[in-house]
Amino acid sequence: MRSTISAVIVAGACGIAAGTPLAVLGAIGRAARLGAIIKGGLHLETLGTVDTIVLDKTGTLTLGTPQVTGIRPGPGVTPEQVVEAAAIAERSSEHPLAQAVVQTAAAMGLHVPDPQQFEYVPGKGITCSVDGAEVVVGNRGLLGDHRLDLDGIGAGSGQASEVLVARGGRLLGSLRIADALRPEAVQAIGSLRRMGLRTILLTGDAWTIAQAVGRQLGLDRVEAELLPNQKVDRIKTLLFEGRKVVMLGDGINDAPALTQANVGVAMGSGTDVARESADVVLLGNDLLKFVETVRLARRCRGIIWFNFAGTLLVDSLGMGLAAFGLLNPLLAAFIHVSSELAFILNSARLLPTSGSKG
Repeated sequence: MRSTISAVIVAGACGIAAGTPLAVLGAIGRAARLGAIIKGGLHLETLGTVDTIVLDKTGTLTLGTPQVTGIRPGPGVTPEQVVEAAAIAERSSEHPLAQAVVQTAAAMGLHVPDPQQFEYVPGKGITCSVDGAEVVVGNRGLLGDHRLDLDGIGAGSGQASEVLVARGGRLLGSLRIADALRPEAVQAIGSLRRMGLRTILLTGDAWTIAQAVGRQLGLDRVEAELLPNQKVDRIKTLLFEGRKVVMLGDGINDAPALTQANVGVAMGSGTDVARESADVVLLGNDLLKFVETVRLARRCRGIIWFNFAGTLLVDSLGMGLAAFGLLNPLLAAFIHVSSELAFILNSARLLPTSGSKG
């Protein structure tokens, strides 16, 4: 009877029951101090198991504040005509490239009327009409869909996005828009790779631009000229291969992929749709904070598993001692309370302290 009571007392799993939620709450609180809002313990747990990081380019790896760096009008067309037509189509868009065009039109003092019959084609561009003429602004695929002749436009630059502009069935020219990489991007990607994580770029931009970014950052894989549904397909393929996937993005185009991934992470400066679709939001738009959040999730998972293994070890030893009559109820209670306190204190290491940042 004495051994049975001792075994019952020592075999409780209170260390796991108390330590696990404490570790999760502590990690979520510490992540908030870092500037990462995690929308639940399940997402934190999953983030600690991921092995693949999928990234969007514009607004995620780049600052999301592109500038028009070149205007290439066609024969008989002025730069003002190219910018005006582009701004008409882009003025209703939230995309960073669109804002760059609108700002350029304002700087040139151009009058930009409101478009009619506005239609956004995800991953390609915009069509609309003004004064009865159709305006098409986007990539080569979109203008090809409208059967516009592109022979007068040379190849785009590998360092800038190319936006083609047509009005009234006539190709007016193109704009080059460049966006600088985030200053911490190289360090962040390097840190992720040293953690054993695979990094993949999925973007709707041209191959030349995507490859240039991939080389600068040392990404493991680059895929370009993708529509939003194709990004989702790539995520599904990775999941089918058994990968645990995080998707980082900021735009409306990224929302389906954010939802499809094991964990979706949105930049705080991104669109409302992206932030609502994501499981984690980076308020500071700092990729290094994302790296620290992944480390924190891994640390939290390690602490939980340590507590689990420690509880099993203590319980097994205690029950073994009780089985051989070497454990009395008082000693069993002491072992139980001591181990529980140790595991709780282990979890408490994740609690944010005053002035701590990580």
